[in-house]
Amino acid sequence: MPISRRSLALAAPALLLGRAAAGQTRLRLAHTLQPTHSWNIAAEGFAREANERSNGRLSVQVFPGGQLGAARQVLEGLQTGTVELTIVGSSDLNSFEARMGIVEMPYAWLSREQAFSALEGPLGDALAKLLDGRGMTHLGLWENGLRHVTNRRQPIRLPADLRGLKIRTPPDRVRVDTFRALGAEPAPLAFGELYSALQQGLFDAQENPLSIVFTSSFFEVQKYMSYTGHVWGGAHLLAAKRVHDRLAPPDRALLAELGRKWGVAQRKMIEESDAEFAAKLSERGMQFNEVDKPAFQRAVQPIWAQYEQAFGPEIMALYRRATA
Repeated sequence: MPISRRSLALAAPALLLGRAAAGQTRLRLAHTLQPTHSWNIAAEGFAREANERSNGRLSVQVFPGGQLGAARQVLEGLQTGTVELTIVGSSDLNSFEARMGIVEMPYAWLSREQAFSALEGPLGDALAKLLDGRGMTHLGLWENGLRHVTNRRQPIRLPADLRGLKIRTPPDRVRVDTFRALGAEPAPLAFGELYSALQQGLFDAQENPLSIVFTSSFFEVQKYMSYTGHVWGGAHLLAAKRVHDRLAPPDRALLAELGRKWGVAQRKMIEESDAEFAAKLSERGMQFNEVDKPAFQRAVQPIWAQYEQAFGPEIMALYRRATA
């Protein structure tokens, strides 16, 4: 039976480490978004600077578009050390560490800046420690942006407009429960399969930031964009702990410095590009509308009551302190 390219890419981490050149450590940085997305642009900058500033000790290569697998596969690879680096959305981490769900609870943050402050403060430190216990070293806070609902049927202005709508969500129980509470018919699906599922009519709707809607060409299979802003989507640059811990201290420090630096740069790209992406999507026929946000906020309050115990008193106390 022939060996697939993906199997080869994920195999034999011990052989891959150091194979790029004598005395050099090869680190593959995998993510699921397209080469034109800000994740990839910033990842290429991170890789280039890591290669240059390590004086040849590191060779970081970026693999966008799910080349090394879906987010779950890559995160499992991080735990075993068969993938060295990744950028993932917060929701992709929830099945590995349930308390990460606090990041993308519905209407958790009053602003992007509030989320940045919290996740680069004590709350973020506590979550990073939890990920460390799952074999993942946190190198920097990146961003997905505010998520909005798109669909092929009608404008969504009130929660009632979602009733009966088949909507794809990330494989995240919190998101599924949120849209069920809003009256939709949610189901999880890997991101790499989303475009074809929308094209085939298996789903009526999906929810993502403007940048992903545009760079993934969802405007070809979705007509309506409703500014729900129901979730601020965090993203994280992570390293395989077992690989990271074997690096020399100067290289670990360099990766942490560059993870923060390029995370700030990537977040700036999201901020500056939203208006541009909205204009481009409008040019391609998408119709935009505002929503009754207080009605949506009221409708998701039972989700907070449902999950507060799962996050635990420590995480909830840190969250409340950060948003007081």
